[in-house]
Amino acid sequence: MARKKELGLDSMGVQKTMRLTDYLGDGIGQIPLNIMSNLVGQLTYFYTEKVGLAAGMVATMLLIAKVVDAFSDLIMGKLMDAGHSPKGKCRPWFLRMTIPSAVAIIMLFTVPGQAPSGLQMAYVLITNILVTAVVYTAVVIPYGALMSIRTESSEERGKMGTFRAAFGYIAGMVIAILLVPITNALGGNQSAWIKIAVVFALISMLSLLILYKVTKETKGGGADTVTQQDNKDENVPFAEAIGMLFKNKYWVLMLFCQLFMNISYGLSTSGGTYYCKYILGNDNMVALLGAVGLIPTFLGFALTGPMASKLGMTKTCMVSCILGMSACMVRVFTPYSLITTLVCGCFTTFANIPLMCLFGAMVNNCVEYNDWKYGKRIVGMTNSANSFGCKIGSGIGGSLIGWLLALGGYEAALEMQPASVNTVIFAFSIYIPLALFVIMFVLLLKNDLEKQYPQIMSEIQQRKTAKENN
Repeated sequence: MARKKELGLDSMGVQKTMRLTDYLGDGIGQIPLNIMSNLVGQLTYFYTEKVGLAAGMVATMLLIAKVVDAFSDLIMGKLMDAGHSPKGKCRPWFLRMTIPSAVAIIMLFTVPGQAPSGLQMAYVLITNILVTAVVYTAVVIPYGALMSIRTESSEERGKMGTFRAAFGYIAGMVIAILLVPITNALGGNQSAWIKIAVVFALISMLSLLILYKVTKETKGGGADTVTQQDNKDENVPFAEAIGMLFKNKYWVLMLFCQLFMNISYGLSTSGGTYYCKYILGNDNMVALLGAVGLIPTFLGFALTGPMASKLGMTKTCMVSCILGMSACMVRVFTPYSLITTLVCGCFTTFANIPLMCLFGAMVNNCVEYNDWKYGKRIVGMTNSANSFGCKIGSGIGGSLIGWLLALGGYEAALEMQPASVNTVIFAFSIYIPLALFVIMFVLLLKNDLEKQYPQIMSEIQQRKTAKENN
């Protein structure tokens, strides 16, 4: 049997552990997560247009569910850090969530149509909590932490982030491009949405089974599992772990970057259909925008790696923010133009790809900073507490749309919406994303962890060597 080629060291002198098959197997795990998050992102449209629920009440229920979801992340992080399964800290959760993920996805769209509004709202709240606070959280925290357990190489983490973002974006684009046209073709009613949900539920199950089967947990040099000492180091009291994280300025910077990126993501996921229907005049045009958006998407995934290698992850993200700002500024002056919407949408799509690819890796680099500063990696808490900010961000983004629509006097039953509805659609489609790109750029200016990473890794290795020799 041919011996596999040695992987060697990365550009910072850290041992590599990942091959192409590892990247592919790991990336598949992003599919069910993006299916759940993108379907949840479409719920405001589904609840208001297909079930007839009030926009303001829907927004409130979704935000309550997201707040519960955010706090569940902290619990899940502690559960993961304290885990002692022979299969590892992360992998068992992928298998446990295969069937619950499918059931929860279908339940999102089975709102009892003729029930009293109070019962409908209760159903909306409970099913969203089930999907986001239970199933999604039980997958995303171990999946995020797997990146730092799988490899200590910042370069490999960046590639993992790119593969994950690519798989996840494919799932998201399928939903963005095809969900509304296909459900319209099937009748455009609630039953059509349920049928499509069943398909996505089966895809989620299969993806989680593949992830469980092909992935593995290693630690730096390629050991099959983390050591008992690693488990001991991770057993940090909850309050102490949170205190450590908030003293890690790089983790705090990434917490806010993730928060603002996910507000923007929540706005774009939920708001595109409203823009197409009420500004461009046809909700089926969401498919055209999504199809055109595939071009910058593929370019983004192809160029993120080379850009990060040449500029570094932080500078690559800063360049992306500048592109996003510029595109939004043009749209401010031409909001009704289809051509501007298409062209500038391509630039904002391209700008978001590096952020999606690299922010996760930049968060996991904070694990080594924890190890260097405190002697504790606290992998689960690093990812879960940061995911707390992500969940709050996406919740705010999705809920902003419902609140702004209610503020603008939107009512789904009206044939003609008041002019104020156009104003609020411009706000969540153009003005707010512009402000978020500016804020993220300023935060990234203060993040210099990447420059310090080689020295940090060198000192950590010296400590380990000294400990082994004593």
